[in-house]
Amino acid sequence: MNTLNFLVIGKNQEILDTLKRVIENNEGWKADIQTDENTSYDDIRNKQLDIVLLSSGLEEQFEKDIKTFCENLDKNIKIIDHYGGGSGLLKNEVYSLFPNLQPDTAKYV
Repeated sequence: MNTLNFLVIGKNQEILDTLKRVIENNEGWKADIQTDENTSYDDIRNKQLDIVLLSSGLEEQFEKDIKTFCENLDKNIKIIDHYGGGSGLLKNEVYSLFPNLQPDTAKYV
């Protein structure tokens, strides 16, 4: 996997812009942001995605529905419920889903 593609869905544009910047600060990580729930389905269906990151402001029912939608597509898209906590938490969430992407920390010990 050369690039890790994210779709970040949420309602707060400032938070989405920050998440896009934090994600794209990592080599090979690319992010699209989406505030429209209905359009999110098209993005998930039509784009090559590895992660759908759910941010703040979304209705609980939409979150359930989008998770089910992703699971039923059989595209192996991972879901992250992310509601803050900084870039370190986000990296840990990603690395827990893709441990092979975690940098080799043994050389720093």
